[in-house]
Formats: sequence, structure tokens, C-alpha cells
Amino acid sequence: MSWDSVQIAALEALGHVRYRVEMPGQTLPDDALLDALLRASGRTRDADDAYALYRSFGALDTLRRAEAKRALWPRLRRLRAR
Repeated sequence: MSWDSVQIAALEALGHVRYRVEMPGQTLPDDALLDALLRASGRTRDADDAYALYRSFGALDTLRRAEAKRALWPRLRRLRAR
């Protein structure tokens, strides 16, 4: 479920903690490159769309090449602008 800012503020004012439901098979790997990509796109590991972004990046080992990183930057800038 996604909460809007008013709902989040109300829950926090009441002292409630929002928990994230972990879907089986949707865990992010511990990879420094993935963390850097999420930061560059303005997201954190806890973002609602973090797993979808991870899947859309493709194989992380191919992104370690310089030409793949250069091709990825325009996309990351668009994501950050949202």
C-alpha cells in the first residue's frame, strides 16, 4: 500500500510505525552499485519502486562497463527529476 504525505504525517503524529511488507523473491541484493544507482535516481532501498527500478536496470555486472554507465546517466537524471 502506498501512503500519501497527509496519511504519513497522521500516522507519525499518532506514534505508529509504517512497516514494509517483504514480498518473497523481491529482495534487493547487497551491491554497492545498486545502492549508488538508487541514490542517483533519488531513491532509497525502502522506496516503493526500488525493486522495480532494480529489475529495469538489467544485470548489474553489465552496468560496471563504462559505456553502459554513460548510457544510463540520462535515464537516472529523468528518474531524479520526478
